[in-house]
Amino acid sequence: MSNSTFATYHPIINFGFFCGVIGLGIFLMHPVFLAVGMAASLIYALMLGGKGTLKFFLSFMLPVILLIIVINPIFNSRGDTILFYLGSNYVTLEALAYGMCIAFMLASVIMWFSCYNNIMTSDKFIYLFGRIMPAISLIFSMVMRFVPNYKMQIKKISDAQKCIGRDVSNGTVMQRARHGAKIISVMFTWALENAIDTADSMRSRGYGLKNRNTFSIYRFDRRDAAAGIVMLAAACVVIAGAASGKCSIEFYPNIVMTEMDAFGIAVYAAYLVLCFFPIAIEVKEVLTWRLMQSRI
Repeated sequence: MSNSTFATYHPIINFGFFCGVIGLGIFLMHPVFLAVGMAASLIYALMLGGKGTLKFFLSFMLPVILLIIVINPIFNSRGDTILFYLGSNYVTLEALAYGMCIAFMLASVIMWFSCYNNIMTSDKFIYLFGRIMPAISLIFSMVMRFVPNYKMQIKKISDAQKCIGRDVSNGTVMQRARHGAKIISVMFTWALENAIDTADSMRSRGYGLKNRNTFSIYRFDRRDAAAGIVMLAAACVVIAGAASGKCSIEFYPNIVMTEMDAFGIAVYAAYLVLCFFPIAIEVKEVLTWRLMQSRI
């Protein structure tokens, strides 16, 4: 469970926010939108995950970004502005710019999903969709828990095997392979038993029945209503700007962007408000807490 202040908002506010920033982030390829989305997603992910997120970004995301930026102009020769030649191929400014935009779009979406995993717990997802589609919501919540649960369980199995000298670091190559296969076999057995136990437990509790009552700690209050209005208004402005083509960009054969005007600036500002909304909430909470401490 995240200790984020934004996580204490109603689940529909959390889910709506991530649907908005991820959905818009996929389709908006303008550099301003990409820069705002990348900055907001990285800052918020660092606020939620700390050093672990920084290590993930530097060790995985940054190499992926650089790889996409390098590969796209090498294999894509579209564009009129030639920068230099690589043998018989040439690298164009348009292909390089498009690769950069694709890389930052992909990175920002992945970082938003990492924030989603911290904020949207399985109980929130089941609360939102349990009555509408009980089976699918249960499966989705279980899938979201597979990776962390399996990582913890396989570590437990590996530690137990290590105590009896059957770890993958002990013995010859063939013995290590047999030890690894044993650990995987135990892991699969545990996974199947856990799936059966979960299914039996949910069935015995009447999950999915029409008249089944559910306990919920979530209440939609004025704070949630205010947050919903702000995010919905910002998203509507961004969608209106994207639909009108005020903030569009063309990469091929030449880079062409629409001219900046007052409405375009308003669209950029609305997207900034939407993406940095949870960050502003966290900063406000920290400042309020420090102010209260200073008055004691």
